[in-house]
Amino acid sequence: MLAFACVGVDARGKIAMRRVGAFLSAVLVSYVLAAIAATQSALARLPEMGVPVTFAQRISVTAHDLAGMASSYLPLIAVALLIAFLVTALIGKYLSVSRTALYMLAGGVAVMGIHLGLEAAFGITAVAATRTVLGLLVQGLAGAVGGYAFARISSKPARF
Repeated sequence: MLAFACVGVDARGKIAMRRVGAFLSAVLVSYVLAAIAATQSALARLPEMGVPVTFAQRISVTAHDLAGMASSYLPLIAVALLIAFLVTALIGKYLSVSRTALYMLAGGVAVMGIHLGLEAAFGITAVAATRTVLGLLVQGLAGAVGGYAFARISSKPARF
C-alpha cells in the first residue's frame, strides 16, 4: 500500500496493474503448459518407432522447445487470450455465472481456436499434437488453466 502511495497509484491503478499481471501470468502458464504438452506428445511417439528417449532427453528437448516456440506460439497465445478475456469481461457483466468458469472456458476455447483457425484458414497444423482430438483438448486444457490463473490473480483480494 505504501509503495503505491509513494508513486501516486490510486485504487484504479492497482486494479489495472493486478489485471495486467494476471494476464501476463495467464499467458505464461498457458504457453508453458501447451508447449510442454506438445513436446511430450511428440516424444511419446518415438519409442513406438524404436527410438528410446531418456528422462534427460525429455528435459533437454522440452527446454529447447520452450525457448524455440516462444517467438511464434507465445504471441499467438497472448493475442488469443487477450481477445478471449476482453470478450469474457463483457459477457461476464451480463451473466450470473462463475467468473472463474467463464475465464477457464475462454482460455480453453482461445487456445483451441488458434489451432482450428490456422487449420481452417491456411491448412496448417502449427503443433503436431493437435492433429488428434485428445491433443487438441490437452492444448485447450492449457488455455483453461491459464484462464483459471487469470481469474484467481485478477480477482479482488480478500479483506481480513
